[in-house]
Amino acid sequence: MIVRFGYVAMSVNVANASPSKTMTATSFCQIGDRDAALRKLGRIAEENLHNTLRLLRHNQAYDIHVFRFSSRLIPLVTHQVTEGWEPFSFLADHFREVGDYVRLHGMRTSLHPDHFTVMTTPRAEVLRISIADLEHQAHMLTAMGLDERAKCNIHIGGTYGDKPAALARFRERFPELKPEVRHRLTLENDDKTYTARETLDFAEEIGVPMVLDIHHHQINPGLDGPPEELWTRIRHTWERNEVDMLSRDPHMQASQPGELLPPKVHSSSPRNEQNRRAHADYVEPEPLFSFLRAIAAETPRLDVMIEAKQKDGALFALMKDLSDLPEVRRIDGATIEIKG
Repeated sequence: MIVRFGYVAMSVNVANASPSKTMTATSFCQIGDRDAALRKLGRIAEENLHNTLRLLRHNQAYDIHVFRFSSRLIPLVTHQVTEGWEPFSFLADHFREVGDYVRLHGMRTSLHPDHFTVMTTPRAEVLRISIADLEHQAHMLTAMGLDERAKCNIHIGGTYGDKPAALARFRERFPELKPEVRHRLTLENDDKTYTARETLDFAEEIGVPMVLDIHHHQINPGLDGPPEELWTRIRHTWERNEVDMLSRDPHMQASQPGELLPPKVHSSSPRNEQNRRAHADYVEPEPLFSFLRAIAAETPRLDVMIEAKQKDGALFALMKDLSDLPEVRRIDGATIEIKG
């Protein structure tokens, strides 16, 4: 099994390269001149995209092929204070430059909206904001010129005291999402509400891939067993998605399942026993490798997103730990092969 590792949005090794610089709504309103405030937001977004490109170049230098963009590249863009603002024309060249670099080097990229983006909400205004955010996330990927292999990952959402009713709301709303949102969507199990099995059942039902979060499964396993017991079904959600992508885009080509877009999992470790939901600075290699070894025989390729506080530093540390194992062959700076 070939496993590629990536990290989330920020680097601890590239100085002054935040892709998430922002402005508060209060600061925006205090400027007084709305046009001037919008121009300032545009300059911040321009810097965020410039820093994103710096991070991608860093990743290329260290053979990191998997990366999650910041979901906050354009500050306040879905906030009511900027209603009517259209920043994409001004930022078109910057988005295109990022996307060109991604395609040139065959990188896998994604987005993960904030937790307030929920499709199960019973509140009309929250739903409106959630859909607007999903459309904005998809718009950013489209502005980069990236096809639907660049995914947008979300949790199912809350239960609001009635899990079947919450799922029914999501089920009813999903077909009404714009195709460019539906075709990019993936679902991830969470650490409080929807277990891996519940998330998988729903992902299969609405026809989207599932991203397995191993840490969340440790915290919120429900009655499920080890995550590898669900893996065959999870892998099939990605294979079905690949078939769907090929049917929609004849320019894509794949000789075997998983070649275009391998399944993806999230990996992190609890910060400590008192705060098991929070992410630690680094990833403990043993639980992750135990899972990887268990699924290796049936999984030709896999991508792992590291969600650790030390970002790419955690990736480099994990690669060193895994490289010392006899069953592992290191292919490049962020890719290994687990020998069968």
